[in-house]
Amino acid sequence: MEIYRELAGLRAALEAARASGREVALVPTMGALHAGHIALVEAARRPGTTVVASIFVNPRQFGAGEDLSRYPRKETSDIAMLTEAGCDLLWLPPVEQMYPDGFATIVSVSGVSEGLDGAARPGHFDGVATVVAKLFNQVRPTRAFFGEKDFQQLAVVRRMVTDLDVEVEITGVPTQREDDGLALSSRNVYLSPEERQRAVALPRALGIAARAIRGGSDSAKALDDATAALTAAGFEVDYVALVDAETLSPQPTPGRRRQLLAAARLGKTRLIDNLAVDLG
Repeated sequence: MEIYRELAGLRAALEAARASGREVALVPTMGALHAGHIALVEAARRPGTTVVASIFVNPRQFGAGEDLSRYPRKETSDIAMLTEAGCDLLWLPPVEQMYPDGFATIVSVSGVSEGLDGAARPGHFDGVATVVAKLFNQVRPTRAFFGEKDFQQLAVVRRMVTDLDVEVEITGVPTQREDDGLALSSRNVYLSPEERQRAVALPRALGIAARAIRGGSDSAKALDDATAALTAAGFEVDYVALVDAETLSPQPTPGRRRQLLAAARLGKTRLIDNLAVDLG
């Protein structure tokens, strides 16, 4: 696997790949990789494709009081995992490459970014959209792969690509989970052993609510029951919501897929998860 920290070298390598007839696939990450990230790399690997992973802990998507300084950095193990997974290139830009002196542009996607995590973390999705737009311009991928665990982030990226006519195909990859159902996340390392045991209440509460809604139960009651279950397990709940899977509106379009989303804190760790709620 080739590793680049300067944009000129990355672009030269990718131009050579394109000149040989290869497509380019991008897997954007913030590092601290786990099996969920590797699933993205595996989904991106196709014949005739050069797979590029990026690792950049983006300061612009961390709000005041959030965990930028605590966010795990595991460059050596990340490189080993990507190499074993068959990634071709790794883009490891320093902060000054992404945000040089005088950087003044913000990409903001309204609508899908405004509720849920957008309300709980003001400015977060502006940071996400800005850095993803930069990565798309730097790498110029044919396809880009994002995990469905960060469901609202995926919706923001899709809206941005559509609105700005960016020529990249966005692929969502299903959430990867531990054996007990907890969604894989780089932030899971923050959980104490006792918190890790209680964390399984999050996917369980969503699963119960999703089954109840599919079975015709009142959705408001199902959401209230899920919130109560999480509170009883020691979570501080930010939201449990049922939304349109495309627009994230709380009034889903009839006949369109709905998504159940939740965010809650367990101790100092904020966890998110989501499940599809299909009606027939």
